[in-house]
Amino acid sequence: MRRLNRKKTLNLVKELDAFPKIPESYVETSASGGTVSLIAFTTIAFLTIMEFTVYRDTWMKYEYEVDKDFTSKLRINIDITVAMRCQYVGADVLDLAETMVASADGLIYEPVVFDLSPQQKEWQRMLQLIQSRLQEEHSLQDVIFKSAFKSASTALPPREDNSLQSPDACRIHGHLYVNKVAGNFHITVGKAIPHPRGHAHLAALVSHESYNFSHRIDHLSFGELIPGIINPLDGTEKIASDHNQMFQYFITVVPTKLHTYKISAETHQFSVTERERVINHAAGSHGVSGIFMKYDISSLMVTVTEEHMPFWQFLVRLCGIIGGIFSTTGILHGFGRFVAEVIFCRFRLGSYRSTSVPLPDGHTSNHLPLITDNSTH
Repeated sequence: MRRLNRKKTLNLVKELDAFPKIPESYVETSASGGTVSLIAFTTIAFLTIMEFTVYRDTWMKYEYEVDKDFTSKLRINIDITVAMRCQYVGADVLDLAETMVASADGLIYEPVVFDLSPQQKEWQRMLQLIQSRLQEEHSLQDVIFKSAFKSASTALPPREDNSLQSPDACRIHGHLYVNKVAGNFHITVGKAIPHPRGHAHLAALVSHESYNFSHRIDHLSFGELIPGIINPLDGTEKIASDHNQMFQYFITVVPTKLHTYKISAETHQFSVTERERVINHAAGSHGVSGIFMKYDISSLMVTVTEEHMPFWQFLVRLCGIIGGIFSTTGILHGFGRFVAEVIFCRFRLGSYRSTSVPLPDGHTSNHLPLITDNSTH
């Protein structure tokens, strides 16, 4: 009984076979079929390699939501070199939430030489080239996000030459923590002095002829400091054409959460608009000489996530490629054979000529004789 049930089950399974096997003696091969098969196999191999390349690649997904975090502090990372001595300049932050000057104790004033060494000039040139490419090809930003924490540091390399020139500039670097509201980070003449009605700078003690706000922004970012990320103002250099010159940067900061397969960090992206003008009160151009960075915090937050194609989707696409190519090439091959047979049959029919067959009554017939079994004997 068990064997009988097994045979019935086996026969039932055989009847459900959707891939019937044809004996090799019934299979006919042809040169055209072999040629089409080679083309199909080559196409399948090429598309499989391309699909595997797509499977290995990743892409960045951007999601937008309202930023509900208003109580935390915003970190500003600064590395700016001004072509004035450190005792002549002062840097501070003034935001809209408070009329008092935000503390700038986290900044370091370091006397340096403004002119760069040959290696540093090469670094700046390459950084400016990358910035120009980023403005033209926005998709390169995804590559930078993927390579964060993996690429080389974007900080200005130290001088390789021992310059004996006396320091003629001041490097202001460090970080500050400010409120998440619009504010103004500025570098101007004289040290800042806070008072109840705002703030002021001791500019009266500095000679007007020593004003020179030519500057170089080696790094400026907001939020967590991530090595490998290039910010819009990194590598910027401005040369003042007049003593009384104002440089303004209008910055819009966007909170950003970055989640890749390498890192997970909370940082900030920003866009910037630049403007510079000479202060001339007689011509109606009022203001204070210096470098002013007016930033505003966006109410939207961007979540950047690195995504990868699932393995099951890769298998489905691969099966679609193989099955689709086999089906398409089979249809094209069958259609080509049908057309070829139709054309060849017409040529064969045209090659036959009518023959005269004598009849018993003396007449002749131009029709082809009918070949029967009796006529073969």
